Order: sequence, then structure tokens, then C-alpha cells
Amino acid sequence: MSSEAPDDHCCGHETTSHEDPAPQPLITETGSQRKAKIAVVGCSHGEMDAIYEVFFRKKNFIYKKEIFQTMALIEEKKGYKFDLLICCGDYQSVRNYGDLHQMNVPRTYLNLQTFYKYYSGEKVAPVLTIFIGGNHEASGFLSELPNGGWVAPNIYYMGFANCIQFAGLRIAGLSGIYKIFDAEFSHHERAPFNESSIKTAYHVRNVDMFRLRQLKPANDDKTSNPIDIMLTHDWPGGIPDYGNKNWLFKKKDRFEADHDAGRLGNPVAMKLLFDCRPRYYLAAHLHIAFAALVPHKGTGTDRPQPTRFLSLDKPIPGRQFMQALEINVAEDAKMELSYDPQWLAILKNTDLLTVADKVKIVLPDRVGREPCIYERKDFRPTEEEMAEIEKLGDLTIKTDSFRHTAPPLKQESGQSLDDVPPSAYYRNPQSAEFCQWLEIRDLNQMLIEKSSEYVGVPYYMMPDDVDSKPNQDDVDFGDEDFVIDRGHHEEEPEAKKIRLEGAEGVGEESGDVGASE
Repeated sequence: MSSEAPDDHCCGHETTSHEDPAPQPLITETGSQRKAKIAVVGCSHGEMDAIYEVFFRKKNFIYKKEIFQTMALIEEKKGYKFDLLICCGDYQSVRNYGDLHQMNVPRTYLNLQTFYKYYSGEKVAPVLTIFIGGNHEASGFLSELPNGGWVAPNIYYMGFANCIQFAGLRIAGLSGIYKIFDAEFSHHERAPFNESSIKTAYHVRNVDMFRLRQLKPANDDKTSNPIDIMLTHDWPGGIPDYGNKNWLFKKKDRFEADHDAGRLGNPVAMKLLFDCRPRYYLAAHLHIAFAALVPHKGTGTDRPQPTRFLSLDKPIPGRQFMQALEINVAEDAKMELSYDPQWLAILKNTDLLTVADKVKIVLPDRVGREPCIYERKDFRPTEEEMAEIEKLGDLTIKTDSFRHTAPPLKQESGQSLDDVPPSAYYRNPQSAEFCQWLEIRDLNQMLIEKSSEYVGVPYYMMPDDVDSKPNQDDVDFGDEDFVIDRGHHEEEPEAKKIRLEGAEGVGEESGDVGASE
């Protein structure tokens, strides 16, 4: 199968029919045990105020009220609040006007939206929120957190690829969309972006999908569902074959040709689906609510549960962009996030695949097709490797590690984008702490070491009294390669250039990783 549809596939004009057999808005697992109450939305497009308002039934909420009626009725009928919100990409975590320069969206649609209020602290997300990246994101910000982290209090980004736990449920995620011509490369992009890198920054990489495939049980058990929830932005290739594709192709008349040509969705994500056999597979991107049921091999009690696929729409009137799930959990389950021990072991095992140069990464599973230097092909953790992870102790994801790297925006000013410089690239303390703790390579640090171009001093390092800050050109931070990002609209000084011994410019190709000399 070839690459996915064009980057703007989800932004063009759509031909739709009037019939809409959408999935039921509530899925409840059988059994009387305790349940985690999870809300899922498709493409958020920065509409966080609207999404949070519907969940909590604010009396003053009027805007777009009609599209939230179903979710409000569920809360009202069930008499509870949600424990978790999952967003399936195009979240648009825009911190300030500078971040708009780093989002690949037609200029007409470059809007600040409302996430900046949650980043600045003006508002706090009223429900624990996790999200993956899509193809319309503030890529400069997200590239500070390759392994994930808090983008605001109570809002957690899952990184390029990840597996975390919530209330004991294993949730795996893959950010971005699939493009076959970029899949072999490393993650080398960071701000400042050019016309090419602002697009390739959100293209998924084989290395991420290879890591996720290591979540298969090490004992080759084929009877279980090792992952509870899988998240991707675009669809797994071929998924229409497992649902009502005739209805789908009537609803979206462009999809049939793309599907027949193998261009609709990510073909490797379908391999992930069969390898990891998630109970739920959630996606977005194509702006339509679509359900499918994917069976797995086996007979009788030895057959794993089928994967229930759900794709959700975007937040506009009359479209189903949200879903409620009630999933069985242990009675003593904690409604909090934690690292998944198997995933941590996978990151350690595959650490040599983390590269900051623009190179093609020859993966271990290509042994026999290309010369390879890897000593092992299977990177699923052994019992000994899992025992090493146990020594790390408590795996709860700390909720107090968020720090402002870019300056927060105190209020929307209506500034012209031309009056605002692009955001700088920052050293994120969450990435530093996580990689030091796990003793793995720190891609955020590696990208900074490659080039000092437009690297900024993180905002949290500034004096606490924002109103009485001295001229930041006169502040000594002890790092000559930092550029000061003032957080207002005066002209920025040129980046102080330093020559890093052996370093190459961002975006330059320097060979292949994993191939023998």
C-alpha cells in the first residue's frame, strides 16, 4: 500500500449524503464492577472551551450548544462526571501567537482558539485530558516533548508514540499521519521550520511503529488483548472493509478511490491493530463518525475479543465528534496516569534508534533485506529487562512537572501574524527529567545541540515577577547559545551562532542508522 491521502485531505470540500447511521454515543461494558468513565473526541481543533463546557454543563454555555446535546444528556442521565477525556489529534496546543507560525494550516484557519487559556493558567482543564498529535498542531511545542508530557495542568500529550496506563487500562498512542516517503527517516525536525519541515514534522515514523509493535506479548500469546485502547490520528489502512463501507463511500465520495488504491489510512497501523489487538481503536482525521469491528484469529475461548474501531468527527453542528465509554476496571483502580513498565523497557531496548540527524533508520526487522548491525531482532522485553524497570519504583506520572517554556499569553490581542515572530525552540525540563530517570537518549537535548539557531531561554527560568522583569538582554543565564524570547512583539535579535564540533545543520542528511559501514 502506498502513502496516505494529502496532508489537507481533512480540510477540503466534502460531498455528503443526508443519511447518517452514526455509532451509538454511549458504549457500556457488561458487568457490575467499577467502570472508568471516558469521553472521546475526534479532531479538537483548539475548541477546548466548548468541549469542556459541555462536559460540565455550564449554565452560561450557549455557543454551539446543539452539537453537545448528546453528551450532556448522557451525563444528566447517568449522574456522573467523566474520569478522562481522550482527544484523537489536531488538538492544536497553541500557547501564543508565535506558535501559529509553526502549525501547517491554511492562513484562513490560523486562529488562536482557546488552549492558550489553559497553558497560561487562566483556566484549568476540569477533566484529566490526554491527546495524540495530528497533522494540524503547534509542532514546535510538541517537538519539545518527544516522549510526552504535560502541555498544561491536567492536559497530557502522549508524544510521538507511547503507552501509558489510566486506572489500570493500557492506552497506546501514535501521533501524526502516515506518509510513506518520510516514514523511514528519524525525527529530526524542530523550530525554526521551513516549508518542508513544517509538514514532515507530523509525519509518523517507522521507528515509532516498530516500538509500538514490541507491545505484543513476549510469550507470543495470541488469545488476549494486550492493549485496551489504541489511538491514532489517521485510520488504519483497510479499516473500511470491516464496517459499512458502502455507506461510507456514499457519505464521502472521495474515499472509495483512495481506499481501492491503498491511499486511505496507514497500512502499518493495521499491522499494529493485529499485533496488539486493542479492545478499542480510536481515530479521527477524516471528519466522519464511522464504526467497524475487526475480528482476530482463534476459536472458542482461545479467541481474543474483536477490536472495536471508532472514528469521530470534528466539532461542528450536527456531527458526532464525541463518544462515551464505560470500561470495566478494578475496584481499587486509581483514576490517574502512570507509565507502562513494558513501554519503558521498550524505550530502553530501542534507545539506539533515537537519532537527531536526518537519516534513514534501518530497523532490526529488516534483517535479511538490508545489511544490519543489530544484535537482536526482537526487542520485546525479557523478564530480566522488566525486572530492571521494577527497580525504578513508583511509575505514577507526576502532575506537578509542567513548566512554561514559551511565554504564556495573558489575553487575546487580535495581533496580525505578521507582527509576531515565530516561537523559539526550548529545552523542556520534562523531557530532561524523564530521559535522565530512564537513562535514555534525550531527543529534545540532541536537537538543541545540533544547532543554536533560535533556541530560547525557557520562560519559567525568568524572574517570577513578570511585571518587573529586567530587560532580558541584560539577564545572564549562563548559556551563550540561548536566544531570549521576550514574549512581546519587539523585533527579536538574531540567534547567537556557535559552531558545535561535529554537528550538522538541522535537516541535513548524514547517512543511515543501522546499516553496516
